[in-house]
Amino acid sequence: MLRTNQLFLNYVKDLYEKQERKEDIIIRSFSKGERILTQSENPSKIMLIKEGITKCFLVEDNDKEYIVEFLGKGEIIGEIEQIRNIPCLCSIEAVTEVTVYAISISYFKSLIRSDLSLNNLLLDVFAERIVNTSKRASYQQLYAAEHTLAQLLELQKQEGIEISKEDMAAYLGITVRSLNRTLKNLGQ
Repeated sequence: MLRTNQLFLNYVKDLYEKQERKEDIIIRSFSKGERILTQSENPSKIMLIKEGITKCFLVEDNDKEYIVEFLGKGEIIGEIEQIRNIPCLCSIEAVTEVTVYAISISYFKSLIRSDLSLNNLLLDVFAERIVNTSKRASYQQLYAAEHTLAQLLELQKQEGIEISKEDMAAYLGITVRSLNRTLKNLGQ
């Protein structure tokens, strides 16, 4: 539902505080609704979320959005694209005010070559993504949208954020009309 990674956040915070070249890692802020990465464009930095919540989504050929996941503190973005040397697979947009550690591509690549801790964190992130994707896919096959919607509403309540009906529908992979029916069934 909302992915976070405190170990990765601690790792990058430590790198930031100890860096010799201040341009290797900078702190950037994004306003609610601002695009951080755009699908099919080349990322200029690797970013790790310091504060705030983002949505990671795909825009399909029919211009429909599908939200892959909500990302919070400690989640890294843009790394797969740099490792594979490809444009962004998804777009990332700020759901709340967001602050990131923006890591230069050259520094990130040098860390991959020399820092076993980073490589272990990345392996853990990739494995976690595979597990989460598998669980979510099977979950959506086994349970009605009501259950996942209830979790989404709980996330909204816990984080004190408002997720639009369009974003809820995009996360559930249903239309807004179907979402309204499901909300009605839940008694919301």
